[in-house]
This record gives sequence, structure tokens and C-alpha cells, in this order.
Amino acid sequence: MGRHRQPEIRDRILDACADHALAHGLPDRLEPLSTASGASARMLIYHFGTRDALLRETLKRARERQRALYLELLSPRPPEPYLSTLREAWKVMTGPVGRPYLTMFNRLREDTAQQLWPGFRQVATTDWLEPLENGLRSVGRPELATLVLAVIRGLIIDLEATGDSARVDRAFEEFVVGLGGRA
Repeated sequence: MGRHRQPEIRDRILDACADHALAHGLPDRLEPLSTASGASARMLIYHFGTRDALLRETLKRARERQRALYLELLSPRPPEPYLSTLREAWKVMTGPVGRPYLTMFNRLREDTAQQLWPGFRQVATTDWLEPLENGLRSVGRPELATLVLAVIRGLIIDLEATGDSARVDRAFEEFVVGLGGRA
């Protein structure tokens, strides 16, 4: 009689692996995830099947966290003007809380083969359109969601490439002002 899988142990391991990946990136070997989770490499394989399956699940767990955070940040918060919401979202997304997600998922976007997550680039783009449309609807411009998303993504790529947060933050502020958000 085999041992029954324990979902709570799997979840604990997955959370620890996601924490590690956000702090250090996805490892090439199981050992760093084994150390981070406190589970042997054998137990990781037992719970996830293969290294790639564990890495996929780790990415998905981190993405779930990012989506929850960013959806909260990008959702309208009446009576706050939505352009103020965008400014605050930008600060959190590019600050210490959001930056690990940007770093990890930008690396995944650069993987042209996308072996661990086929279709990631499309999902990573389209899943932000709805909250942006909802927020921009409050200023009468939901059709600008694609433009706002493109500017945010472009500035994030710039920030990741250069590390020049002061310049990139100024550019984002100028963009929001151009949307009509001087206040």
C-alpha cells in the first residue's frame, strides 16, 4: 500500500519554491529548491513528478500571487481618481514588493522557446487589459487600456535593462500627466 499524497505538504513546498524563485530566479537544478523547501530532491519528484513540472508549478504559483497583487493595484478604488491609482500601482509594481515578479517573468518572456510555459507572453499581456479597461472607464477612456499596458510594459523592460528608476519613474509620470492626470 503506497503512501497517500498530502496536498498541504505539496502546497507548503510550492510556496517555498515560489519564494525562492522570486528571490533568486528559477534554478537549473533541484538542490536550491530542495534547500528552500526543506524537502529532499526525492520528495520534490514524488510530489511534482519531474523537475520541469516543479518549475512550471512554481511559476504558476508565483504568477497567481502576482495576479492577485496587480489586480488589486490596478482595480478602481472610488472615490480615488483612477490616474492616482495608476501612479500608486506603478510605485508598488516597480518597488520592492513588485520587482521580483517583474524580474522573474521578464526572463520568462525572453525565453523564445517558452518550454516551461507555452503561450506565457500572450497570457502575460492580455490578462492586464480588463482591470485597466475597468479603471480607465472611470475617466471615460477604456479604449486606452492597450496603450497604457504597452507603456507600462515598455517602461518595465527599460527599468529591468537599465536600473534607472528615477528616469523611468519620470517617464511614467509624464505619461500619466498626458492622460490628463496632473493632480
